[in-house]
Amino acid sequence: MASTLDNSPAPRAHKPGPKILKAGTAWSDAWERCLAAAPEAFRDDRVLNLWHGGWRPDGRPLPATSPVDASPIAGPPRLDAAAARRAVRASLDQHRAWRHVPLPERRARVAATLDALTEHRELLALLLVWEIGKPWRLAQADVDRAIDGVRWYVDGIEPMVEGRSPLDGPVSNIASWNYPMSVLVHAMLVQALAGNAVIAKTPTDGGVSCLTLAGALAAREGIPVTLVSGSGGELSEALVRAPEIGCVSFVGGRDTGAAVATAVADLGKRHILEQEGLNTWGIWNYSDWDALGAVIPKLFDYGKQRCTAYPRFVVQRELFDAFLAAYLPAVRTVRVGHPLAVAGPEDPFPQLDFGPLINAAKAKELTDQVAEAVDRGAVPLYRGAPDADRFLPGQDTSAYVHPVTLLAPPPSSPLHHAEPFGPVDTIVLVDTEAELLAAMNASNGALVATLSTDDQATYDRLAPQIRAFKTGRGKPRSRGDREELFGGFGASWRGAFVGGELLVRAVTRGAAGERAPGNFPSYHLMA
Repeated sequence: MASTLDNSPAPRAHKPGPKILKAGTAWSDAWERCLAAAPEAFRDDRVLNLWHGGWRPDGRPLPATSPVDASPIAGPPRLDAAAARRAVRASLDQHRAWRHVPLPERRARVAATLDALTEHRELLALLLVWEIGKPWRLAQADVDRAIDGVRWYVDGIEPMVEGRSPLDGPVSNIASWNYPMSVLVHAMLVQALAGNAVIAKTPTDGGVSCLTLAGALAAREGIPVTLVSGSGGELSEALVRAPEIGCVSFVGGRDTGAAVATAVADLGKRHILEQEGLNTWGIWNYSDWDALGAVIPKLFDYGKQRCTAYPRFVVQRELFDAFLAAYLPAVRTVRVGHPLAVAGPEDPFPQLDFGPLINAAKAKELTDQVAEAVDRGAVPLYRGAPDADRFLPGQDTSAYVHPVTLLAPPPSSPLHHAEPFGPVDTIVLVDTEAELLAAMNASNGALVATLSTDDQATYDRLAPQIRAFKTGRGKPRSRGDREELFGGFGASWRGAFVGGELLVRAVTRGAAGERAPGNFPSYHLMA
């Protein structure tokens, strides 16, 4: 099949010409602000671990670089297994005291933490830009969603915990790097509000300084937080298998998640394991192409480095030409660049859909997967090109990957069956409803899916056969906030579902024999 590659440049809506770093946003500026805001948690050139109620200069700091431009930033201070075991035992002591703290006092302490996070909102967002490459708009949104989401629980916690009690031990959190605030910090504060001490392992790939600042602000208010860094393999015995742990909350890939799932199943330990799935967007008997074109650029937010991204379109063959006519002009408008590069020092932050991927190694891996897929028969439909005006002169760009769209990735390619976690769309053409459903269920379970069809009856008939926790009609679904529930089907999720009151139920004990809504080996129960 001949290539229909489109690599025309995206339209420019920004000031042309050489760029400079926005005033006051250098990593050195952020670091100085951290030293001033939380001197107990930051030392001259490193962050500390928090355990047994104090910040400790233990662990071996790993060298780290920013994905934005490969410049050096603070890395995680990695503990060994013995230190992690001591930290877990100390957290159990904190838990036994905290679980008896009256709810009004827990509410007040969490609310005070939220006020402190709000005060340092811009610094937390700037750390996210440098550590994980988020554009300013999305970095601020990550911080705001954490604060607003936890505040919802603070305001409504009483009925959620009525007749329930904290767990017997602390909650151990092991999360990926992409949403340090709105996923990890959010979960930790709600777990503490429900009466549990909380442990978190900082992600190795990024976010340690942001989490350290957030942890310092929480610890000042008396929240029983333990924050440690280290190799997942070395610390898993303490953070997953230790008898002191009351619940394991994991967000990450299926390979690591499977190992955690095996451990918690062997021990009968309460768990929440969010794993990736290939979220798909189906097109069947559809004609509202303007609506689809409007949403395409939004689907590239943060370079599709999120668990609810849509990297796969399953398109009815006879609609493929109309689909491309809507898709290609839309994907050309996606904006990629340095998140802090401006024409003048006082200019507003650049408006971007995404910046770098999490590191140069991931960028290379994804680029190699695309090349291999094309070598094996995938048809490249679009390859974005860098716009020099969106970068600093001479900066390192090894972590940047521009949008790519492939038709028919071969079954031998990882892009055929797994989430790429990057800005690569793949398209599969189908001729029958059975093929549509098979292609939309390619990964044995997903977190979200969407079906675009003009006919409500067709949607009502097909949507229940799509193995995703949330399915939308013509609109993307997401993790959701506040009362919205979240989970996954198949291999995308193991253990208790979360969101709304289910997050509190997952980390508290109810009546004897209670079955938590979730996806377990012996049962699958919706709320």
